[in-house]
Amino acid sequence: MGTRLEALQTLARDWYLALDVHAGYEEKIRPMLALDGPEMVFPEATVYGLDGFLGWYEGVIRIFFDEAHTVQSVTVQSESGDSAVVGVVVRWEASRWQPPAAASQRIKLLAYQTWTVSFAHPEKPVITRYTVDRLEYLPGSATL
Repeated sequence: MGTRLEALQTLARDWYLALDVHAGYEEKIRPMLALDGPEMVFPEATVYGLDGFLGWYEGVIRIFFDEAHTVQSVTVQSESGDSAVVGVVVRWEASRWQPPAAASQRIKLLAYQTWTVSFAHPEKPVITRYTVDRLEYLPGSATL
């Protein structure tokens, strides 16, 4: 399980780095998602497939800026054949500005997530299901 765990940790770090820098979807983000389309459950929406995710992504990168994701933990909850269910905890900080406010707001929280990841892809694992289970706001945080 060591090599799989390392691959999952790398996937989580790469995923959040791409989100932090608002990376190009086609070059950086899409290769980390299952080609047959992931199911993604966010607090504000559930999206299906690559087009559904792209619509969500294009929306959020226009809302949040100065993002910083820090992976706190990646744990394998179960494995079956070519897939694994993974618990991910990430600290997320981001700013947003809501017109006509005089200043932006800073959101700081821990996001507890469950991912289902497929190892069937020959080069690296891909996300097939991504669920934000709960958010824990940190002191002084704005809320979503």
